[in-house]
Amino acid sequence: MTKINKKTTAVVLAASRRGANDSVAQTQQVSHKCLITLDGMIMLERVVREMVDAKDIGRVYVSIESKDLLESVPALKTMLAEGAIHYLQSRENLYLSILGASEDIDNPFPMVITTGDNALHTSEMIDHFTSEIFSKKPDVAIAMTPSQVILDAYPDGKRAFHNLKDGGWSSCNLYALMTEKALSTAKVFEGGGQFGKKPARIFKAFGLSFMLMYKFKLATSNTLTDILSRRWAIDLKLVSMPFADAPIDVDNPGDVKLTEKILKKRSEGAG
Repeated sequence: MTKINKKTTAVVLAASRRGANDSVAQTQQVSHKCLITLDGMIMLERVVREMVDAKDIGRVYVSIESKDLLESVPALKTMLAEGAIHYLQSRENLYLSILGASEDIDNPFPMVITTGDNALHTSEMIDHFTSEIFSKKPDVAIAMTPSQVILDAYPDGKRAFHNLKDGGWSSCNLYALMTEKALSTAKVFEGGGQFGKKPARIFKAFGLSFMLMYKFKLATSNTLTDILSRRWAIDLKLVSMPFADAPIDVDNPGDVKLTEKILKKRSEGAG
């Protein structure tokens, strides 16, 4: 029987498929998207620090192209040397990187997965998510924020929502694989993410029935998670996140400006 940790293992997926040619990297002429500086701190360092500070996180691994990239950030180099974080060699795509993490980490489950460009994630957000997964005890969990939470905070913002029968939802790039049998569900990321922007990926990853119910808003979020639970023979749960900033990641130059604006506002509020 697989031993279940009392704390979760965190994996931060930080590989950049475009390197210096990434539009985000080009905003500051750096070699890697995750190495841009936002409000005085390198983005990847910010993401990692919040994960390390979360109460239910035991070990933190960063999946990236090379250890040299991590060590190019002084704070991360120190954290590596002290054993506060660990390096993982990234693979060809998101799925293979997650699979590789499960193979390279001793006793990896439960595993919380996020990405290196979620610069607005906080330890409070992560704590909310881990509290929910330990309470609900699913095989797989997906963090989503209701659209109304986001629109209440940013009424003029333009966000793409997964519009369902019970309202709109936005992915937070925060996932949990609680047991080894949940690992097969990560295969949906073999072709990448961005499902809302690329419907063909929805069909390939989730099947025709799911795609039609999603496209025509015929089902609630609970109905869709039930469909996937049956399809994959696992217990999949959606974790509702009451944080407007949780779904905002840094995908383009516009996101860089928005994220820095929010971080500066947070700094001023804490000062």
